[in-house]
Amino acid sequence: MADPLNPRRRRPSTVVIAVVIAIIAGITAALYFYWRDKGGDGTASAQTSSKGKGKKGGFDPNRPQPVIAEPARKGDINLYLSGLGTVVPLKTVTVRSRVDGELMRVNFNEGQMVKAGDVLAEIDPRPYQVMLQQAEGQLAKDEALLQNARIDLERYTTLFKQDSIAKQQVDTQASLVRQYEGTIKTDQSSVENAKLQLTYARITSPITGRLGLRQVDPGNIVHAGDAGGLVVITQLQPVSVVFTIPQDQLAPVMKRRDEKLPVEAWDRDNRNKVASGTLITVDNVVDPQTGTVKLKAEFPNQDNALFPQQFVNARMLIDTHHDVTTIPIAALQKGSQGNFVYVVKDDSTVTARTVQLGPQEGNRAEVTGGVQPGEVVVTDGLDRLREGMKVEASAQRAPLPVQQPAQKKGGRKKAQ
Repeated sequence: MADPLNPRRRRPSTVVIAVVIAIIAGITAALYFYWRDKGGDGTASAQTSSKGKGKKGGFDPNRPQPVIAEPARKGDINLYLSGLGTVVPLKTVTVRSRVDGELMRVNFNEGQMVKAGDVLAEIDPRPYQVMLQQAEGQLAKDEALLQNARIDLERYTTLFKQDSIAKQQVDTQASLVRQYEGTIKTDQSSVENAKLQLTYARITSPITGRLGLRQVDPGNIVHAGDAGGLVVITQLQPVSVVFTIPQDQLAPVMKRRDEKLPVEAWDRDNRNKVASGTLITVDNVVDPQTGTVKLKAEFPNQDNALFPQQFVNARMLIDTHHDVTTIPIAALQKGSQGNFVYVVKDDSTVTARTVQLGPQEGNRAEVTGGVQPGEVVVTDGLDRLREGMKVEASAQRAPLPVQQPAQKKGGRKKAQ
């Protein structure tokens, strides 16, 4: 029996080693030829690569490049001045009591819209009713004295004509009549003041607007000198927007400030228009710290879209260029010679064309030279374009004059 502990018995034979080496060599050779047949070395599959490269996503310089294009067209370009603005109420009133007394009733809800003259609160009127009665009583008393003094004056005047009394007595009685007449005026003023104080016991809204939060609850004693007041009212219809523009842009505004220039209020992201209004005034000084000028525009705000102290982007229409050539801003490229675009020619090749730009609005820009209406400019796929390269455009050259909007992206049509 063989000894399992003998090391000679555990060594593999030469035949086994040779077989293993042969298997490994065969597998390696098979993998090599498989890799070569798949084109890994770039020689055996050169023909396949040259024929199918363009079809499988590679760059083929002989194939027309797909691009998106749009024709230049005639249209209008609006010139806007923009600035960050704040919604400011035309009127803000803190409602305070004009008399002292207990707050009996509050006749409004917080956030309520009220009109001028609406009763907001009532103060205990009884002390002021008593004051009125006292003033009216004093007036009645003094009127009776005045009436008696006038009768005596008439009697003394008659007796003086009969030479029955001295002239001094008549003069004294006339002075007493005038004294009572002055007293009556004072009494009438006291009555009117008492009526006014009684009126002040009913607190009314001085303006039309929206109420804020209530500052005092019923049952409290309010005073005319209270700083906080009862409630704050802000006028929302109409409302104003105060915005700023650079001082360099002030000249065209001052030339047309009497024309009620239209102003638009946009949200903070400049995506949605909130309201439309008109310019009403320009500030009389330039802020030396920022070099800007404040402008105020008024908005009807019938839908209450603008809220006090809200931040908005204000856009003021300063001028309009009519019947000018416009192109999409996406077509513009910058080079060493300035701005240029790629124009698609009749043979479906592109050529770089330097353009002179005017003002921009939205996604379109005015061109004052370099492109004519109806010429097609490339707006997408510009990174691979070279002078004279053939393209496959998704838009056709439009007839002159171009009045219709550019075709939508997506419906590609092969260049002929």
